[in-house]
Formats: sequence, C-alpha cells, structure tokens
Amino acid sequence: MQKLYTPKEVAEILKVNIKTVYRYIKSGKLKATKIGQWGIKQEDLNKLIK
Repeated sequence: MQKLYTPKEVAEILKVNIKTVYRYIKSGKLKATKIGQWGIKQEDLNKLIK
C-alpha cells in the first residue's frame, strides 16, 4: 500500500503554507483524494516537485 500524506505533511515537505497546498489541490496542480480528509500519494507529490 502506498503512503498517503496529509496536506500538513506536504506543506512541511515543500516548505510552503498549508493554504498553498490546498490551492494546488483545488487548481489540479496536485492530485489528492478525499477520504474523510485529504490524502496525497507519494507519486503525485513527486510529480509536483519535478
């Protein structure tokens, strides 16, 4: 099973504000799945970083 990151964890990894992560999700720049809370797959985080 692939690790899912919370928006807070992604914000810490990218060194950005959590609101920026939510903007990335809303705009489609960062793919995320909502299962009670948002989850971001490692591969999708990697795509954003590149």
